[in-house]
Amino acid sequence: MKNWENNIRKVVPYVPGEQPKNTNVIKLNTNENPYPPAPGVKKALESFDTDRLRLYPDPLVGDLVQAIAEVFQVQKDQVFVGVGSDDVLAMLFMTFFNSDQPILFPDITYSFYDVWADMLRIPYEQIPLDDSFRIRPADYVRPNGGIVFPNPNAPTGELLELSEIEKIIAANPDVIVIVDEAYIDFGGVSALPLIEKYDNVIIVQTFSKSRSMAGSRIGFAISNPTLIKYLNDVKYSFNSYTMDALTIALGTAAVKDTAYFEETREKIIKTREWTKEQLRELGFVFGDSKSNFIFAKHPKVSGEQLFEELKKHHIYVRHFSKPARINEYLRITVGTDEQMKTLLDLLREILPK
Repeated sequence: MKNWENNIRKVVPYVPGEQPKNTNVIKLNTNENPYPPAPGVKKALESFDTDRLRLYPDPLVGDLVQAIAEVFQVQKDQVFVGVGSDDVLAMLFMTFFNSDQPILFPDITYSFYDVWADMLRIPYEQIPLDDSFRIRPADYVRPNGGIVFPNPNAPTGELLELSEIEKIIAANPDVIVIVDEAYIDFGGVSALPLIEKYDNVIIVQTFSKSRSMAGSRIGFAISNPTLIKYLNDVKYSFNSYTMDALTIALGTAAVKDTAYFEETREKIIKTREWTKEQLRELGFVFGDSKSNFIFAKHPKVSGEQLFEELKKHHIYVRHFSKPARINEYLRITVGTDEQMKTLLDLLREILPK
């Protein structure tokens, strides 16, 4: 080994869901929205003045921040935006998780958390979910350097009620608590009201799921002005121009169209609940997902076998081989009614009678 190799930061990277090159597939593996972005997004794209691309974008992302603040009924200085919620969360880790104490997050959760912690040399402890894959607030009452968890959790889809979230926050007044709400729009109540009651809470959301904008990379955090200022200080010390002008314009159009947002959100919820009924009839076992996916297993067929068989027929779902507790499960994104019917028809063919 060369001497310089001793100084390389080595990490095991996050592995995203497969992105097949063949577009003639049913893609239910990365929790993308099956419906197009709001009509205003297309209009903003068509009318965008490309001459603006020769100039640096607004480092304050003013138009988008203002639109988010209006929709969520907060002040502009309570909003932080980033290039997808992954970027927002990475900035949060860098800004607020600098204690010698370990940060806490579930053992089965968004698998980027431990990647960021390892990359940034942040000590962490993974708290086991209970046998039903649910977070137990009492497990987070211990010394720590911060807490982060998704709600609903991923990949399980299990929702933690607002009263249970508040127990975690109230028990940890001296550290930052991040509630990652990437999937909250599909069946939960946001913890956003808690930022008025507690000064250590940060809510993170994304445009990738309920607003059909995964290809544009827009995420945001809402908290009190003090925490948002600290977050922006780190952002501007890292890269002042993180979001391009076109994305700002498209994101602003997307967040303003609340009617279209509600329409597509309700479609996905309705399809999810119908799909649950059909999967139960086929013998699948799963929790009460409140996200845009269903985390399910079949008692007679292994998760890996089902994954491979579906893939042969050009239907992509997500299979996690680790940890062992979930290696029999598939995470199935909720697509259109037609896509889910195709999936279910195939499952009826391949499952043992």
